[in-house]
Amino acid sequence: QVQLVESGGGLVQAGHSLRLSCTASGRTISSYTMGWFRQAPGKEREFVAAISWRGGSTIYADSVKGRCTISRDNANTAVYLQMNSLKPGETAVYYCAADWTRGSRPSAVAGQYHAWGQGTQVTVSS
Repeated sequence: QVQLVESGGGLVQAGHSLRLSCTASGRTISSYTMGWFRQAPGKEREFVAAISWRGGSTIYADSVKGRCTISRDNANTAVYLQMNSLKPGETAVYYCAADWTRGSRPSAVAGQYHAWGQGTQVTVSS
């Protein structure tokens, strides 16, 4: 069983940047498709970004395109989410997720992912 731990969240002013990290233990995630999701208070969990196991394919929510970059370091079993020009409406708990279906493509569908971290809080002040 893979365990995912997110870090890098915090309080940031609107317009600033944060880099979230997701590290894995228990199993290597080098062959897994990985995704980032977020959930704001009182709202449903929503997709942010996902990356294929080799890192050659990425997808983003329209709301973050051009401002966020997902990347991975399979040697260190980590996935990152660089977020720039953050907006107050992006205050949420950010979750990392792993899909271990062999050959799967990056997906925005939460149900495709098998393992989730506990999340890291991102608060964007205006």
